[in-house]
Amino acid sequence: MTKSALLVVDMQEDFCPPHGALAVAGGRDIASPINRLLAMSFALTVATRDWHPIDHISFDICNRPPNNKAFECSTIISNPQNASDSMAIPIWPVHCVQGTPGAEIIPEINISQVNRVINKGQDKGMEMFSPFADTFGNKSGAASFDLAAYLNENGISRTFVVGIAGEHCVRCTAIDAQKEGFEVYVVEEGVKCIDYGEDGWGATKRHFQKAGIRLVSIVGLEV
Repeated sequence: MTKSALLVVDMQEDFCPPHGALAVAGGRDIASPINRLLAMSFALTVATRDWHPIDHISFDICNRPPNNKAFECSTIISNPQNASDSMAIPIWPVHCVQGTPGAEIIPEINISQVNRVINKGQDKGMEMFSPFADTFGNKSGAASFDLAAYLNENGISRTFVVGIAGEHCVRCTAIDAQKEGFEVYVVEEGVKCIDYGEDGWGATKRHFQKAGIRLVSIVGLEV
């Protein structure tokens, strides 16, 4: 028997209007379809949340001016497992700081239907868009537990992904789930994006199609 898990990505106050530091327009609007999914017969339901220390490397306050403008500048991080490997990551406003209201999952989400919450991005020197691994593909203490192992231990073979933002953390979560060997579906009604243009959600959907990650509708969905 095929067992499916629902992954609800980063439905947090700081990613939703009206007061979120990185609010995605219409972010709260997808709570209703997500709750419909949570009420379905998934074998497991997991919610992720960014859970950053206040001195996270991606924060504007942690980088020197003038190269610390959120949304405009980037900073360089190094792979802790390979010193010669580095990458540029965007600089963001302070968001989803551990223990603050902005890091909490919005009350519109029926959290009582979530089996487990995984915190990600806990390492101050590392970026982490996906709950499976950091941006270099490493598994570490940057996440509160090994999601792939948890899914495998529970016999999951299919994952359905929803949340915020479609072209960032949802995209990376879906791609990493596939890398871990799971069949992956992204439910469009349960996703909100920052950029719906060809370079944002358009590029993400093309990547999904090429990779074999399926975009599906909640209408008639069977899990």
